[in-house]
Amino acid sequence: MSERVGMFVAGVQKAGTTSLDAYLRQHPALAPPSVKETHFFDDEALTWEDPPYERLHAFYPPARAGVMRFEATPISSFWPPALARIRRYNPAARIILLLRDPIERAWSHWSMEVHRGTESLSFSDAITVGRARLKGAPLGPAWRDQSYVERGFYLGQVRRALLLFPDTQLLFLESRALASDPAGTLSRIAAFAGIDAFPPVTPLRERANPLPHRAPEPRDVAHLRELYARDARAAVALAGIDAAHWPTLAAG
Repeated sequence: MSERVGMFVAGVQKAGTTSLDAYLRQHPALAPPSVKETHFFDDEALTWEDPPYERLHAFYPPARAGVMRFEATPISSFWPPALARIRRYNPAARIILLLRDPIERAWSHWSMEVHRGTESLSFSDAITVGRARLKGAPLGPAWRDQSYVERGFYLGQVRRALLLFPDTQLLFLESRALASDPAGTLSRIAAFAGIDAFPPVTPLRERANPLPHRAPEPRDVAHLRELYARDARAAVALAGIDAAHWPTLAAG
């Protein structure tokens, strides 16, 4: 029996991690925290020379034999120090990364911030001149809220995961596969986690885009495709996922 969290949904934001968290909570061999996102390993206010792991463990009920603790904080793969901190905490941790087309991810992220009232820029401005907000303040608030473009560069995130953890502790998934075939995806997760099959689940779609009647302008799609295409192609090849349907990888 161990208090250590054994499985982390580490990314990426707006790729179905809320739905996945809800599915994982239905398995009797998995113990969820009291909140979906603990934001422990991306907390720069903590003393990382001597991390207060008891704060993380306080999110969980008492440890039980045969039950694995998990958590889902999708900034973890993007936040540069987070995965290394997870490895230091639990070198045997299993890491799940859900990847989504980066153009669709950026639009969904921006829509969420607009809906929250934290973003006043248009999408076009947010993905161009708005990127200047991330300069000069590494790991500051803009890295959390306005990182629409930066979070979509997946190659560095995939490489970091592969450098820190062995292949057997990493599971890369594509977000549309979770949405279209949750049972099949959960079967892969059960095998990966070494637990029994999931009970029958009702398909979920948590936190759908709050601005469903809007869409990015074609010029913005073209701009992001130019930024992302090479990185995305290399990232999905390294992760071994099928992303042929991604708009980022579509011709012209």
